Amino acid sequence: MIRFENVGLRYGVGAEILKDISFEIQPRSFQFLTGPSGAGKTTLMRLMLLALKPTRGMISLFGHDAATVDKDAMTELRRRIGVVFQDFRLLDHLTTFENVALPLRVKGREESAYRAEVTELLKWVGLGDKIHAVPQVLSGGEKQRLAIARMLLKNPAIMVLDEATSHLDNENEALVQAALDVALSGRTAIVIAHRLSTIRNADRIVVLHEGHIVEQGTHDELMALDGFYARQEAAGSLGTSSGEQP
Repeated sequence: MIRFENVGLRYGVGAEILKDISFEIQPRSFQFLTGPSGAGKTTLMRLMLLALKPTRGMISLFGHDAATVDKDAMTELRRRIGVVFQDFRLLDHLTTFENVALPLRVKGREESAYRAEVTELLKWVGLGDKIHAVPQVLSGGEKQRLAIARMLLKNPAIMVLDEATSHLDNENEALVQAALDVALSGRTAIVIAHRLSTIRNADRIVVLHEGHIVEQGTHDELMALDGFYARQEAAGSLGTSSGEQP
C-alpha cells in the first residue's frame, strides 16, 4: 500500500534530512515508526501524506507513483489516509458530537442520516456521556479519543497516528490504548511514536536515527539484534516528545 525506495529529502542546499529510506507497508498490517526526537519521524509522515516531495527516490501509494499522479489523483490518494495528529486539531466552539460529524456536515449530509453512527462511535471510545461537551472541558486523553472517533468515521484505508499517547499520564494512556487496540484491529495502521509502551504487538517496527533507518523487524527480532532498539527498550523510551524535526 505504501512503498519507499531509496527516498532522500533535503531543504534547499542543506544536508539531507532523510537518507536512503526504504520500507514497505502491506495491507492489514500494524507498523510502528519510532526513533528519538529529531530522527525524522514527522518528516517521514509528511512524505507519506504527500505534503512533501522527496528530493530523490520513489514513493508509491496504493500502486501509484506519487511523483507522476495529477492533482485530482493526489487529492483522492490523500482521502484514503486518516490521521490523528498529536495536537488533536479539534474546533473549540463545537461539541464532541459536532467535531466528529463535521466532515459529514461539510459534505452536506443531514444530521438524521449520521446521528446514530456518530453517537455510537462516541460511546465506543468512552465519550458517550460527553456528547454535548466542548473540547475545553475534556482531558488530554478524552481529546485524543475524540480525534480517534473522528478518524474512524472517515473509515480510511490507512490510519496514521502521530504520537498518539506522548502527552498522556498512565491512566489516560491506558484508556487511549484500549480504544486503539480495537480501532486498529484488522486495519492498515502506522503508529509514529517515541514511547515504547504500545510497540510490542506491531507486525513490523521501523527504527529511525539521525535521518536513517537503522533497524527494521518485529520486537523479538530487534531485541535479538541487541542493537539500537534493544538499548532504548531497556531504557524505556526512544527520546522525549519535544524538539522533533519538522
